[in-house]
Amino acid sequence: MTQTEYDKMMAEELYDVNDRQLVEQREHARDLYETLNQTSFHDKEKLQQLINQLFGTVGIGSEVRPRFVCDYGYNIHVGNNFFANFDCILLDTCPITIGDNALLATRVQIYTAAHPLDVKTRTSWLGCGKAVSIGNNCWLGGNAVILPGVHLGNNVIVGGGAVVTKSFGDNVVIAGNPAQVIKHLQEGEATQYRQKMGH
Repeated sequence: MTQTEYDKMMAEELYDVNDRQLVEQREHARDLYETLNQTSFHDKEKLQQLINQLFGTVGIGSEVRPRFVCDYGYNIHVGNNFFANFDCILLDTCPITIGDNALLATRVQIYTAAHPLDVKTRTSWLGCGKAVSIGNNCWLGGNAVILPGVHLGNNVIVGGGAVVTKSFGDNVVIAGNPAQVIKHLQEGEATQYRQKMGH
């Protein structure tokens, strides 16, 4: 059976970025997130409906502030109490899976989308991607960048401006470019950090 470009994309294989089905899906997502971004902060019910329509899976108590941007939306899966502050970008060519109690500060960027290194392949508009996962109780600081294929464990804190190029396990504070461990957290310490910073 012939694979569609969608099938290739989801399998983390090279796919045609300009495939009509994928273009239509991106345009549909854009319509939803543009409406979300223009909806009054006071209209909680409509905002929640739009998040539910845009994301693949949404837990209880999710909040997304403008201006939010994504590729497809349906590849974003978030747990309970998800919060994305202003100007977050989640490029969900492949699944982005985020656990409960996640805090994304302003201008956090999570990328699953990538391009081939070979120039001929890249300029033929073939794309590729790798899934990203983030565990429970994580906090990503302002302007943090999560690159394709990264997996973060539970209770991870990412410092502002960090560029995360590889995966990390549970209970760590990571920062820098490329990000590295700057502190190991004891159980419950991640929660104390969040409370100290007013989150």
